[in-house]
Amino acid sequence: MGAAIIDGKALGIEIEKGLSERIRFLSEREVTPHLAVIIVGDDPASHVYVRNKERACERVGIASTRIDLASDVNQEDLISAVQKLNSDESVHGILVQSPLPNGIDEIAVIEAIEPTKDVDGFHPSNLGRIVMGDRNGLIPCTPSAVMEILRHSGLELGGKRAVVIGRSRIVGMPLSILLAQKGADSTVTIAHSKTKSLEEICREADILIAAVGRPEMVKSSWIKPGSTVIDVGINRINDDSRSSGTRLVGDVEDGAKEIAGIITPVPGGVGPMTIAMLMSNTVLAAEKGH
Repeated sequence: MGAAIIDGKALGIEIEKGLSERIRFLSEREVTPHLAVIIVGDDPASHVYVRNKERACERVGIASTRIDLASDVNQEDLISAVQKLNSDESVHGILVQSPLPNGIDEIAVIEAIEPTKDVDGFHPSNLGRIVMGDRNGLIPCTPSAVMEILRHSGLELGGKRAVVIGRSRIVGMPLSILLAQKGADSTVTIAHSKTKSLEEICREADILIAAVGRPEMVKSSWIKPGSTVIDVGINRINDDSRSSGTRLVGDVEDGAKEIAGIITPVPGGVGPMTIAMLMSNTVLAAEKGH
């Protein structure tokens, strides 16, 4: 029959609409949630992502500020820009768009962001809260998006075997912790480039989450029939049949939708939900700040 396709765009809009009452409550107290985004250089994909975030802010009533810095900016000046936003009481959320140019220590930049304004959820303080089991803070947006997708699907996570392919500090590691925490109670396996027998491990997964950034790495034959597949990857590959010469694909082979029970599409799955969770984090930061 084929998998049920999760419409991340529609779900993201639903979440954004749910923020309206909270934003109105803040507005009555003369507070407007405010997101500031720093973008360095001219990477086309980064500029697309930032424009999408700006549009989301406009939709929900969040003020947005964009700071464009040259690709040759030094680390000291970038951190200085972050610190200026830290001290601006009107700014509730700060995001530094990645990737950053070579020579800049991305971890040092993230650590310079005031944790209460770290709406990406990447500061060690916010990641540490997840390890402690505190889910009331600023959780990284993509892991939070995946958990919300699973919740929306009505899937019972308790006791299910979840396999997360990818161990990044941005997605794989925090998501694995969230899945294993009390309340989710999944049995989690973290797989990566050094994992042996990856195909067999994937075939045993009730929930398979691919977050490796490799086009169609996960083959249809790896999918357990009826399982839930969350494709976090978004990769641009050559396609001469299209006018653009390229197309977007995920980390999971397209044929997986014929085997899985539930699957997220690329594009239109985790991506729009990640932006929705960024909006949610910005509103939460404004609430905590006032």
